[in-house]
Amino acid sequence: MSAHPLAVSVLLPVRDAAKHLEEAAASLEAQTFSDFEVLAIDDGSKDETPSILAEWARRDPRVRVERQPGRGIVAALERARSIARGTYLARMDGDDIAEPTRLEAQLNLMRDRPEIAACGCRVRYFPRQAVRDGARRYERWLNASIDPDEIARDMFVECPIAHPTLFVRAEAVDAVGGYRDVAWPEDYDLILRLWAAEGRFAKVPDALLHWREGAGRLSRTSERYGLEAFLACKLHFLRDTLLRGKTGAVIWGAGPVGKAASRALTEGGTRVEAFVEVDPRKIGQEIHGVPVLDASAGALAQGALHLAAVGQPGARGRLRALLTDAGLEELRDFVAIA
Repeated sequence: MSAHPLAVSVLLPVRDAAKHLEEAAASLEAQTFSDFEVLAIDDGSKDETPSILAEWARRDPRVRVERQPGRGIVAALERARSIARGTYLARMDGDDIAEPTRLEAQLNLMRDRPEIAACGCRVRYFPRQAVRDGARRYERWLNASIDPDEIARDMFVECPIAHPTLFVRAEAVDAVGGYRDVAWPEDYDLILRLWAAEGRFAKVPDALLHWREGAGRLSRTSERYGLEAFLACKLHFLRDTLLRGKTGAVIWGAGPVGKAASRALTEGGTRVEAFVEVDPRKIGQEIHGVPVLDASAGALAQGALHLAAVGQPGARGRLRALLTDAGLEELRDFVAIA
């Protein structure tokens, strides 16, 4: 490896990735930008992953391979980060494929925009025949937000940066304590800590990562990436940020998301002041011991954080327009969580 400080360190945790690892490696070897290292951490693989990594390191001196017993993705990422020499850290998974210009385009964005803490890029799930409707909706949502304001306002809807596309200043990750092993997604946890530290995000407006879909993905098999874990993550950071100084929460939408948020907020010691609904059968009733108001009454609630908790197509935009028209400011007085 070169003696000078590197521009980019690619963090590549892998476990039993032999089936697709050579494709991922080839896509990194084909990058138009070359001043990077690959830190491949084999997290206890039992297939041919070690031999594939050894061959890759033999032919490409930029690749450094380390092995550890199966300790999980967070431990693997932190081990890679502890030996990284790059000014920037780039994530990659062992079953994804990067377009040849990915690292160059993201590096150029970060160098041109010093106010940005981290960036991503657009993605395309593949193989397309395996991509279900829900994943296609998520792909469209993820690819729609490009500039910092768009990404910030969607911060509590879902993780707005696909983790395998993350390209971040190493010093920014270090400042918030790196990756943590918590009860929710480690990538969302990191993104929200960067955001809470006033970090700004952007995306390269090109689909530079082919994101492999399949039933065996960790996000499909671990409770850490389930809906309850995501909600717990959102509410944890809302308590530490936007809910500070508020009298409580007003939840717009008394469906499954709104009710789950109400229970979790109450259990965490945050007062739920009201639900807001458009369904006339619910208005005037009580849910979880608090009144259900119509939109005009709900918009008058002062001092609380308004949570837009309706995920149906078009509902988020309608609620944003309604709350803005009522004089409320997004990310100060209200935020979308679905």
